[in-house]
Amino acid sequence: MATENESFKDKLLRVVGKISSSRHMVALRDGIAQAVPLIIIGSIFMIIGQFPIKGYLNFMAHTFGSNWNIVVQQITFASFDLMGLVAVIGISYNLAKSYKDVAPLPAALVAMCGFFLTIPFTMHKDGSFWIPLAQLGSTGLFIAIIIGLFLTDLYVWMIHKHFTIKMPSTVPPAVSESFAALFPGLFCLLLAWVVRLGISATPIETIPNLMQFIFKPISAVGTSLPGALICEFLISFLWLFGVHGANVVSGIMMAFWLQAMQQNAVAFAAHKALPHIVTQQFFDNFVHIGGAGATLGLALMMFMFAKSDEYKTLGRLEIAPAIFNINEPLIFGFPIVMNIYIALPFIIAPLANVLITYGAMATGLCAKTIGVMVPWTTPVVISGYLATGHISGAITQLVCLAVDAVIYLFFFKKADKKKLQEAMEMQKAQEAQEAKA
Repeated sequence: MATENESFKDKLLRVVGKISSSRHMVALRDGIAQAVPLIIIGSIFMIIGQFPIKGYLNFMAHTFGSNWNIVVQQITFASFDLMGLVAVIGISYNLAKSYKDVAPLPAALVAMCGFFLTIPFTMHKDGSFWIPLAQLGSTGLFIAIIIGLFLTDLYVWMIHKHFTIKMPSTVPPAVSESFAALFPGLFCLLLAWVVRLGISATPIETIPNLMQFIFKPISAVGTSLPGALICEFLISFLWLFGVHGANVVSGIMMAFWLQAMQQNAVAFAAHKALPHIVTQQFFDNFVHIGGAGATLGLALMMFMFAKSDEYKTLGRLEIAPAIFNINEPLIFGFPIVMNIYIALPFIIAPLANVLITYGAMATGLCAKTIGVMVPWTTPVVISGYLATGHISGAITQLVCLAVDAVIYLFFFKKADKKKLQEAMEMQKAQEAQEAKA
């Protein structure tokens, strides 16, 4: 039986490992991650322009004029609202870089042009074009993912099949790479253009409309309570086998959660009801308190109640990183990976956070996340207030933390008792050995 379990475990690890380390998954994850710094920058200026204290807003409006927040949020529009554009460049660049003998920058520029070809332009009477800014942001994120992966693979295939113009060796590399991209880039853009024309001849009319039709049901599931529970279960379950669960799940779901985040941001800026509960901040700031598995509760229990020397030392070392949601020392040092004593609370605690936070936000006890990208390393209470713009966010975090600590306490005491017994047995054995000597 043990051999069968080990065989299943090995097969599972191989499958998940291949998925998480595949070039397309890595390119997708890293490409979207490159947009995160810009989202944080945009969020900072959104907080400045929309800080939820009436006295502050009145003071700023009186001092700098009624349109002061629009001026401040110009940086938000120039960073936060270009999420899709940055993502398509990042995804394409990282994917092309993973192949041999392919210059990543020309591939990324071709993908960027292909992305622009999917956007429905509006032509004015003076001959100028108007590009809807929303399509460059999270609204166009799904298109950015498809273009970044598919067009780049096509571009790389053509490069490897030598559909290129070869320049003499005396030509500078930058010029040579540019001419090498000519035919592959031309074919990729022609293909994107033909697809655009084909869809425009149908009742759907535009590529964004097609993407909305395809992904709307998936998005609805991904931002629902059952979807959040399934995603969080998978994140914790994969971590128990040493696989970075957040990377695997977020690589697929981050696009949906970021889109929900920006839709909340738009609604918040317009002083309308926020449409989504489950966003990127929902997980970063309310579910993963202390990191995956909501391990700040475990770190606190270890710091306060550990009796074994090993866990006392680990508790003192881990409490500071855990406050900033860094828990790799705990996952591999406790260890949580492949540890039957702590596996159950590692799964249950974050699921409890999902239920508590979702319930609080759905009933109005806690404000929903306002679309501000609060860095995941921001400590509890501070992140809850910034993510929601309301004290109820901080209170909800504290409730989740208390529940996490209670969930972990019983199981931690069992593991700590076992460590203490092992240490005592080892000491007795050592004393007996010394006595014989």
